[in-house]
Amino acid sequence: MTTATQYPRIKKVKPQRGKTLLVTFENGDRKVYDCTPLLQSSVFRPLQDEAVFRCAHADPHGYGVVWNDEIDLAESEIWINGRIAEPEGAGDSQ
Repeated sequence: MTTATQYPRIKKVKPQRGKTLLVTFENGDRKVYDCTPLLQSSVFRPLQDEAVFRCAHADPHGYGVVWNDEIDLAESEIWINGRIAEPEGAGDSQ
């Protein structure tokens, strides 16, 4: 029997320039996730529109980032593939 890996839940999401997200997890870690590669997929193509991209917010239970009823991204994807963000206040002034 295998156990599923649990990832920290997402507390806060802040869309950034260049189609990146600054994501704060409940454990205090912050990661920057580049959404640019996702835009090639038809599911994520609407995120090319800056107004749509800026609608990103944390799922109410912290299990991902949500844009609308059709577009979301799991917390595990961001945790695994995001890069560690600079300490708060050291460069996220956007």
